[in-house]
Amino acid sequence: MIAVAFCIPGNIGLPTGGYRYDREILARLPALGVACAHVALDGSFPFPSPVVLADSESVLRSIDQNRLLLIDGLALGAMPAAMIAALPHRVVALVHHPLGLEAGLAPEQAQQLLANEKAVLGCVRHVIVTSATTRDLLISDFAVAERSITVAEPGTDRAARSAGGGDPVRILAVGAVSPRKAYDLLVEALAPLTDLDWRLTIAGSLTLAPEAVSQLQAAIVRAGLAERITLAGALSEPELDALYAKADLFAMSSLFEGYGMALTEALAHGLPIVSSTGGAAAATLPEAAALKIPPGDVPALRTALARVIADKALRRRMADASWAAAALLPAWDDTAREIADVLKSI
Repeated sequence: MIAVAFCIPGNIGLPTGGYRYDREILARLPALGVACAHVALDGSFPFPSPVVLADSESVLRSIDQNRLLLIDGLALGAMPAAMIAALPHRVVALVHHPLGLEAGLAPEQAQQLLANEKAVLGCVRHVIVTSATTRDLLISDFAVAERSITVAEPGTDRAARSAGGGDPVRILAVGAVSPRKAYDLLVEALAPLTDLDWRLTIAGSLTLAPEAVSQLQAAIVRAGLAERITLAGALSEPELDALYAKADLFAMSSLFEGYGMALTEALAHGLPIVSSTGGAAAATLPEAAALKIPPGDVPALRTALARVIADKALRRRMADASWAAAALLPAWDDTAREIADVLKSI
């Protein structure tokens, strides 16, 4: 059995797509012949201080050299390339999406992260990514050889089909409030649609990006939509399932997605979807199940939302396509098997 140290920054219990991915893989690798130990790194990544970097290097060097290091990109992309190159271990990267493409970064900060991640990825044995879109991006912009990349798409749990109701049309958006999710644009798109009967619930952490939360709350008040929009915060799986059960429509306004796990969860519940196409989102969604709009295009988002909210028959056709597409999605065991095969081959 191969021995692996899975190095992950921060609290893996947080309700984000990236941490969900890591938790699912950690839980499944042992049954696939990979003895996988979780190694916790500091939660300040991807913006570590010199002290945190020094401590992280000590942690990595303290790991048995016979263990392969699988390092989550949230930390790896911010580590100096020289530090990774000097490690005596075999290193594999898990890239959810490039750090420098996160929204809300200063231009110089983004460029620094992109340049550093490119250098770091040149020091590892292999790179695991969560979508073909990210694979293509690493090949074109980060000089990673195609043979050195494996795509392991996130799994999707089978779910009960959403019943909805349509009176009012209940719109659901899922994901931590952050600049990249661009919920303020979703509010802006919905603001003029008060002649239509709808309610929006945004389910996701309100603690990861406090400034983005404050801006979103202010945007809701300015638009006069406080009675129509609920910020539900981070929810347990049963609480989120209850929201899916009564939802009529799923909406995503994200500027960039490395994969878009919330989108496949919406497919699994048989929901019609209105989504931006940032990053991998366009490829994640089948055409018949979703109306797709360019990221940041508020008029297009408004038009798509108005169309789906107003047309019950259209929602039903899209929901049927969504439910059918869900049957073709990989399960978490499939994802873990892809990763286990890579780790055992190195």
